[in-house]
Amino acid sequence: MSELNTKTKEVLTYNYKVIKQFSIMTIVWGIIGMLVGVIIAAQLFFPDLTYGIEFLSYGRLRPLHTNAVIFAFGGSALIGTSLYVVQRTCQAPLISNGLAAFVFWGWQLVIVLAVISLPMGFTSSKEYAELEWPIDILLGVVWIAYGVLYFGTIMKRKTSHIYVANWFYGAFIITVAVLHIVNSAAIPVTLTKSYSAYGGAIDAMVQWWYGHNAVGFFLTAGFLGMMYYFVPKQAERPVYSYRLSIVHFWALIATYMWAGPHHLHYTALPDWTQTVGMVFSIILLAPSWGGMINGIMTLSGAWHKLRTDPILKFLIVSLSFYGMSTFEGSMMAIKTVNALSHYTDWTVGHVHSGALGWVAFITIGSMYYLIPKLYGRKQMISVDLINIHFWVSTIGVVLYISAMWIAGIMQGLMWRAVNTDGTLTYSFIESVTVTYPFYAIRLVGGILFLSGMLIMAYNIFKTIQAGPDRSKSHSDNQIEASTQN
Repeated sequence: MSELNTKTKEVLTYNYKVIKQFSIMTIVWGIIGMLVGVIIAAQLFFPDLTYGIEFLSYGRLRPLHTNAVIFAFGGSALIGTSLYVVQRTCQAPLISNGLAAFVFWGWQLVIVLAVISLPMGFTSSKEYAELEWPIDILLGVVWIAYGVLYFGTIMKRKTSHIYVANWFYGAFIITVAVLHIVNSAAIPVTLTKSYSAYGGAIDAMVQWWYGHNAVGFFLTAGFLGMMYYFVPKQAERPVYSYRLSIVHFWALIATYMWAGPHHLHYTALPDWTQTVGMVFSIILLAPSWGGMINGIMTLSGAWHKLRTDPILKFLIVSLSFYGMSTFEGSMMAIKTVNALSHYTDWTVGHVHSGALGWVAFITIGSMYYLIPKLYGRKQMISVDLINIHFWVSTIGVVLYISAMWIAGIMQGLMWRAVNTDGTLTYSFIESVTVTYPFYAIRLVGGILFLSGMLIMAYNIFKTIQAGPDRSKSHSDNQIEASTQN
């Protein structure tokens, strides 16, 4: 009987190798993706910059930029952090180190194939889903393997409770799989060319069901999983309201799925469908702000830490951008507002306030927290460089999105201005001319943000090079789980 009540210690080792790999590639792909973004921003200000070089033309580089930033940078960050969080919160190692290696190398192969194929002009022409069918199949296989690895680890957990960060990561993994498979359905013609299985307005609706939910689940739900783990960890405070986090989860995933048609206002899509997309987009503001408030209020009793902790600055400012860009998105989904904003640079500003201010900032803050832990150090080698990175990046984001807001609203007003006889007040080229100076400001903002990423890469390199702290135990690489005989 006494043996049954005796607790023994079972030492389990986390798989940190795959997390290190994904963390490093997050920085590498972030620099590459943002460099391509700076190049195409420069092309809009210097139209002849890469004249005559088809592989470097705007039309070829733009999808490379979006895929590199979303899937290479963002995807590597999401997969890496999710595999770290699931092990720590479930107190269980990954179910298979071999499967983890397959997920890492498979994901890098998908990205490399994208880097090769997109500049060559091999594209399905679908927004955020440009990769051709052989790469789509590979992506699907790797993603399913990632899902098996993630959920298999949850099933082996040593704790009965599933922490809320895992709920968001789990929803992101399942939904992205469904979105990718349905939207990528195609009829192959050759190895490098296929045609969508859908036609006309149906194809457009399926595409933006995918496109907006790529934003909703890849760029929002996944990164909210990151927020719910790394903000409390860095603040050394519990989540402000665990109940709110659960309400936030269910409200967000139930609402986001229906918002896609707001991308297709005033098109051939049935009017009622556009209205449904608009209504759900407005409703979406409530769960979005609920999550933002929950994250920011986690600092209750620890606001003073913002003065001295630049990692917290990244994390909390990212939540501010999340709140701002979700408010803006809900407003831009209203038909009357969309009539002004659609097809203008205001949309570009909105996208980048989310992509740079929310996604990149929460990723950067999480990486600054995570990388020292992975390499046995108490903190990054230089806190001052983190501070410099924060201010350089913040100034870059503000310049970028402010320039695009002003340019976009100005474009929308000029395009709709009419004379008393009903003729257009301005020609299209006049709107291009007045927009031109704002493209220079955007370019400066992009260069600043890229510079911040280079500062981060240097700081991380020096941190890894310095090796583990001598005084730091290596118990972070292991866990002790109590089990009963």
